[in-house]
Amino acid sequence: MLPKRFHRLRSVLARRQPDLTVLMERVHKEHNVSAILRNCDAVGVLDVHAVAPAEGIRVHHDTSGGTAKWIPVHRHEGIRQAVSTLKGDGFQLVAAHPGSSAVDYREVDYTRPTALLVGTERFGVSEEALELVDVTAVIPMVGMVRSLNVSVATSLFLFEAYRQREVAGYYEDARLDPHQFRRILFEWAYPDFARRFQEAGEPYPELGPDGEILGSPLPTGESPGSTSS
Repeated sequence: MLPKRFHRLRSVLARRQPDLTVLMERVHKEHNVSAILRNCDAVGVLDVHAVAPAEGIRVHHDTSGGTAKWIPVHRHEGIRQAVSTLKGDGFQLVAAHPGSSAVDYREVDYTRPTALLVGTERFGVSEEALELVDVTAVIPMVGMVRSLNVSVATSLFLFEAYRQREVAGYYEDARLDPHQFRRILFEWAYPDFARRFQEAGEPYPELGPDGEILGSPLPTGESPGSTSS
């Protein structure tokens, strides 16, 4: 692990927002899922939630820019379970949906813990989901088209959240707790070694100021035989 690479990883992780996420409800087109993940990475979203379509969730490497490895996707069986989980964690649910009661997406307070709900490419957010959310929001448009591509709409919502949070100083200091920060940083820097420690049920070793592993890079009893990632 080169020090320059390690410091880049640590800098990016320090700006991750543990209380800003996206919930994809059966978004099924590979390029849209990939673009949404790329948007999330760009504004510092820590992880994403999804109710998977029947064919599962697939990510296109070129469209995602490789961000799938940095943005974990938590899968849920159904929308009620997903919403219940997020609300239980203190998130407000904001649905991107052009209904009669929808507010301008710029009027939503994204400095609160927020989960943005986006729906399928053809039908949008389901009626079942709309009954569960806290607010619906819409992107004003003046043309003939009434809606945007789901990944484009997600981008606009997320960058408004980024704007508000940047003004509020949310990107100035790391917002993950120290234990979570160290865990994720090790997994980003040394994914192969992290997998070995997980399989062995052992804690990760500490990292030095330039990303060097302090102590043995392998779990107890495992012999050397590979290099770092």
